[in-house]
Amino acid sequence: MISAKLVKELRDRTGAGMMDCKKALEATDGNVEEAIVWLQEKGISTAAKKAGRIAAEGLAKIAMDGNTGVVIELNAETDFVAKNVKFVDLLEKLAAAFVASKPASLEEANALVIDGKTVDELVVDATATIGEKISLRRLEVVEKNDDEIFGDYTHMGGKIAALVVVKGGDDEVAHDVAMQVASMSPQFISQSDMPQEIVDKETEIQNEILKNDESMANKPENIKAGIVSGRVKKALQEISLIDQPFFKDSSLSVDKMLNNANAQVLNFVRYAVGEGLEKREENFADEIASLTQGK
Repeated sequence: MISAKLVKELRDRTGAGMMDCKKALEATDGNVEEAIVWLQEKGISTAAKKAGRIAAEGLAKIAMDGNTGVVIELNAETDFVAKNVKFVDLLEKLAAAFVASKPASLEEANALVIDGKTVDELVVDATATIGEKISLRRLEVVEKNDDEIFGDYTHMGGKIAALVVVKGGDDEVAHDVAMQVASMSPQFISQSDMPQEIVDKETEIQNEILKNDESMANKPENIKAGIVSGRVKKALQEISLIDQPFFKDSSLSVDKMLNNANAQVLNFVRYAVGEGLEKREENFADEIASLTQGK
């Protein structure tokens, strides 16, 4: 029986997860020193030490099979590693497995077994082998019906990926909508899809801006209200897909383009790699200095 105290000691010394520490101790009959070696041989200890690093680079990928599509984001610490063959191979393997298995959550995806290992273990192995923190950040499974069309677009080799579902139109229309989503970064299909808090927050922002504008201080309240309303409308149009100017012809809105094609957007997913994550700042002079200290 492996005690909790031994597991904690091994975890404190290696930074590995509790379950990995327990496995290591069970495999070595409770010998902590041998367990450390066991973890190192498995690459787990090395990978665990990298777990706190920022992984904000990487690639997004789209995979489709029949009426199922999936968008995933796999992160690394540097853009250089994101081009590594082993990293790209892992990305493709995960995307293919997810489009086949349709995991309902990231937790379910990480527990999926591929070639005898869970996805979580494959990512840990990749971290140890490649030498940077690798992280499966997110995925989304998208389904469509037989009479609907997938449109997909990947920009800059996987820095941005967009997958859309369109009803009506044709493959070209669906592809154009995916390019629109990738390039113009809408957050909703239409303003009617926006939660009220989005509208309220934008109204609050515009009211605050107006309040701090001295040139508006003596304007009548109805004029101020009209200005705020106009600004809110413009801001919401920018994040509403169908209200945006169509990127191929700015004289048309996306809504008009879709109407002309007798098409309708039902769903879209857009991933931009690293969005919302703190970027790792490189300072090679400091890094070289740290490596040469004491030499």
